Amino acid sequence: MAADWLGSLVSINCGATLGVYQGEVSSVDQSSQTISLRQPFHNGVKCPVPEVTFSAMDIKELKILEIRNGSNGVTRRSVPDANSSSFGYNGRKDKGGGCGGGAQVNSAPVTVPGKAEPRLQEGGMSPAQHYSKSYGERHVDMAGQNKGFRRRHNSWSSSSRGPNQATPKKNGSKNGQMKNKDDECFGDGMDDVLDEDFDFEGNLALFDKAAVFSQIESSDRRGNGSRSRGTPAEQTPSRYRHDENILEAKPVIYRQIIVPQPGTNEYSTDSGLVVPSISYELHKRLLSVAESYGLSLERRLEMTGVCASQMALTLLGGPNRLTPKNVHQRPTVALLCGPHVQGAQGISCGRHLANHEVEVVLFLPNFVKMLEAITSELTLFSKTSGKQVSSIKDLPDTPVDLVINCLDSHENTFLRDQPWYRAAADWANQNRAPVLSIDPPVNGQEQAVEAKWSLSLGLPLSLPERAGRVYLCDIGLPRQVFQEVGIKYHSPFGCKFVIPLHSA
Repeated sequence: MAADWLGSLVSINCGATLGVYQGEVSSVDQSSQTISLRQPFHNGVKCPVPEVTFSAMDIKELKILEIRNGSNGVTRRSVPDANSSSFGYNGRKDKGGGCGGGAQVNSAPVTVPGKAEPRLQEGGMSPAQHYSKSYGERHVDMAGQNKGFRRRHNSWSSSSRGPNQATPKKNGSKNGQMKNKDDECFGDGMDDVLDEDFDFEGNLALFDKAAVFSQIESSDRRGNGSRSRGTPAEQTPSRYRHDENILEAKPVIYRQIIVPQPGTNEYSTDSGLVVPSISYELHKRLLSVAESYGLSLERRLEMTGVCASQMALTLLGGPNRLTPKNVHQRPTVALLCGPHVQGAQGISCGRHLANHEVEVVLFLPNFVKMLEAITSELTLFSKTSGKQVSSIKDLPDTPVDLVINCLDSHENTFLRDQPWYRAAADWANQNRAPVLSIDPPVNGQEQAVEAKWSLSLGLPLSLPERAGRVYLCDIGLPRQVFQEVGIKYHSPFGCKFVIPLHSA
């Protein structure tokens, strides 16, 4: 009976210390309880010795990979359970040379089911049908059954060769030897496994999303303790947004500015604070009180020029336009000013723009006598690279990037009848550039130039629709100055000096 197992391919597990061996059975000695393997592999690596002998005491588990019957030429493949193995094993291995040692085998012969004992195997296939297939066909059939084993013992991919066939090698060719070694170690192709498409929909259907999220929510409730108690309206949320305060704050009061006589318009900031408009008389009284405390006209002009130039630089493109690499495309600004305080504010703005490498063209008509504030601002502006003209004909013929309008005055309305005023207003309306008005007059006075943006000082006036979008700049008025004129004031500017206002 022992001779029936010669030539079969087996896998012998000798425990964690000695490892797993595979090979072809060359001899089985029942008297000495040993079994020998020809062309052995140890843990997937071919052993340097041609034959290894094992004692039954060292064998923990024996699996028959392929049964080869030399009498009828039939090759049978079987992978029985460990409990049904034909050998009983306990003991240890003799420290022999090479990869193996001495072996012991039970005297009880192994009963192998033959053709006369038909037995259905896994998959409902009879032994006759199983044995009648070639090894290539059986290799495809058992791809799903032996995936795990083939990954662990992929060294037997060449087992379809005959028992006496050696691995072909190229004599004197190093590359051929390396290729044969790769084939022996990694030759078990995975093409038939990779041909099977992964079922994404089927595996996704196995994932119960509702159950997982309910489990997460239940764990959150357990972790939050008291937050899970009470009615849903009383529960505190377990997570907060990045802009949400954890500590309970007082209710926000959006109407923080209260004036004794509000104007016809009412505005709001981006944060929702209400900014009412005031009359020109109240605005004039507010500036007078501030001047009595030291906020002189010169300081107010400088603050207005800085805020207006900062807004103009943003409208011109800011850092995207004003860069050292873009010196050949400097923006051009046309500044239209009249002989009054609003004109002085515009000249101050033009000086700051010229200091920031903006090409400024200042229009100011010639007068025999001008305000001292205008004279001082003109002296400073003349030290910049800006250009001053007194005739409309000297203004640019092509559209400029921005027009800043400071022609109008709150008090001297008779200037609108002057020829230079009408000519400047017509030029601004015919030019395709957008218009920014600084400190425009109140509603009721007709504006000759239609603006896209308007910049108010301190608190806004009631502006008409032709004033465009309203902005507000901080000119440095203290809170106590507002209180003295009867205004309850809280600064709406936050971290900025110029903020946009929206019609409420």
